[in-house]
Amino acid sequence: MSNKVLIVIGDASETLDTMYPFYRLQEAGFTPVVAAPEKRKYQMVMHEVKPGWTITKEWEGYTIDADVAFAEIDPDDYAGIFFSGGRAPEYIRYDEDLVRVTRHFFDRDKPIASVCHGVEIPAYAGCVKGRRMATVPKCRFDLEVCGGVFVDEACVVDGNLVSGRTFHDNGRYFGAFIKLLEEARAAANAEARSA
Repeated sequence: MSNKVLIVIGDASETLDTMYPFYRLQEAGFTPVVAAPEKRKYQMVMHEVKPGWTITKEWEGYTIDADVAFAEIDPDDYAGIFFSGGRAPEYIRYDEDLVRVTRHFFDRDKPIASVCHGVEIPAYAGCVKGRRMATVPKCRFDLEVCGGVFVDEACVVDGNLVSGRTFHDNGRYFGAFIKLLEEARAAANAEARSA
């Protein structure tokens, strides 16, 4: 089984939503592969609802290089997929190759994780019907209009799907995704040894 895990981003992906998972995957012995519409440098952002504000304020964050364009992805080469948050999902979800890749992971019951606005991608791809997911409350509509079930918790596990609300939940939901990846790797290794 491959140790590679896709991290789906675009311009205005949230910095903490992206970088925490990137380094946690490395710590767990997996290879994070940053996937985006094109193979180039992307500008991430930082999001926070400031005290006294009712909407999110945005600042420029770090940049990150995409390793692979959506059109180049053979999803069979990857153990799992992670949908980062920020404003990027709202724009990249219409990419036909990203929809193709997203459906692959849901159809084959591979490990999947999503945080914050990341839900907009599997929702648009038609993959959330009947699935329980956490997301930022302002994306609740996107999830529910596509048939998903909104759960306001730091970590929601629904089969092969793990989700969190925002980067504030990083330490609660991402470990569950790592566990799914490790279980899938162990099962693949056991199958290879018995073959």
